[in-house]
Amino acid sequence: MAKKRKKGTWSKMVDYGLHRIAHYTFFAGIVISIIMGNWHQLFIHGACVGGNLIDPVILVTTLAILGFIVGLFNLTTKETKPFLIAATALILAGIVNLALIPKVGFCIRSSLSNIVVFVVPGAIIVGMKAVWKLASD
Repeated sequence: MAKKRKKGTWSKMVDYGLHRIAHYTFFAGIVISIIMGNWHQLFIHGACVGGNLIDPVILVTTLAILGFIVGLFNLTTKETKPFLIAATALILAGIVNLALIPKVGFCIRSSLSNIVVFVVPGAIIVGMKAVWKLASD
């Protein structure tokens, strides 16, 4: 009979480190999404002196990479279902035209769009992990 190997201290430290990096990545992605959504006009559309400060392609690529990192390293098996439900809710909320709300609608819409760009790569990774787990059982 083969014995299952227990995870060693080094393996636990690596797992904890990756999980911690993913938590910080999640926090950074949410903060970047909200900041860039609220000050979209200032950063993206060249309202600053000297033109655009941040290229929209760089912003979207950064958020997608951060979302990929979160989906790859952050979630445990018990967090999969709530994450996918929350991601679905955010994606559906992202299609609503919140810009119709006077004064704050555009900022809310921009922030939510950025959050959706951040969450979708993670949802794809977690969904693929869930399908793989279902197929292997």
